[in-house]
Amino acid sequence: MAVTAVISAVGLVVDDRVLAGAPIWFKPFKFSVSFVAYCLTLAWMLSLLPHGRRVGWWAGTVVALASLVEMMIITGQVIRGKRSHFNHETPFDEALFNAMAVTVVILWLGTLAVAVLLLRARITDRASAWAMRSGIVLALAGAAVGFLMTQPAPGQRRGVSQVVGAHSVGVPDGGPSMPLTGWSTTGGDLRIPHFVGMHALQLLPLLVMLLTALAPRFGRLADDRVRLRLVLLASGAYAAAFALVLWQALRGQPLIHPDGATRGVAGLILAAAALGTYGSLRAQTPPSGQVADAEDASASKEVMA
Repeated sequence: MAVTAVISAVGLVVDDRVLAGAPIWFKPFKFSVSFVAYCLTLAWMLSLLPHGRRVGWWAGTVVALASLVEMMIITGQVIRGKRSHFNHETPFDEALFNAMAVTVVILWLGTLAVAVLLLRARITDRASAWAMRSGIVLALAGAAVGFLMTQPAPGQRRGVSQVVGAHSVGVPDGGPSMPLTGWSTTGGDLRIPHFVGMHALQLLPLLVMLLTALAPRFGRLADDRVRLRLVLLASGAYAAAFALVLWQALRGQPLIHPDGATRGVAGLILAAAALGTYGSLRAQTPPSGQVADAEDASASKEVMA
């Protein structure tokens, strides 16, 4: 994927072809960069599993191979000057898109297997454990948004239209868009919740790393229970933000032009996150020695019982 990202970057410079309103090499560039982050994160998570590593190895291998096949199809279609997604122009193009759909399902199931392993694993640092668990569940939800894109848009008919499916909601694909991301500025765009959900896989573990790095300077963060509360709060706020941008996209509303309802919900999420952060940092926690004594006492009662 790293090599593909470099090749795609070169393609963006030397190939001036445009497809569906975007430089033709932009899609393989975005996908390859995203897969680099996705697969590295999964590999790191699998390395932390105390048990089930063999199953995890197979799941990770399935994800890697499915990603490879998908990128081969995307890049091959770019070379041909054709759309890779939603393309039903010829039987060959339709077969390629259907094959890509199968790889996405396989990739999703492989990630689900990793998620099950992480949910069952006993990882010592609870904040890290829940960051990974929340991150991979949200990533699965974000990936599932891709299935909504394959539904016929208004005016499209399966077996008749050359293009069936769309990123945009309420406007045709390829219209005015944001720089860098390519997200629509005139209608809803399902790529936004897809992106937000998928990258919870990186952002929530990064939050734990940040909290750990700040712990020497801020004593409260040295307490693993405080870090756990902050991670659970961040996971809840992130899930709410994901649901919000999905709701916004499904209503055909551009990200940069939210209506009053969207702004109101966003304000509630921000207020809840701020109050929750304050409460998490201010809440009193018993000294670790007392917690250990309580756990030992509970264990002794269980043994006696």
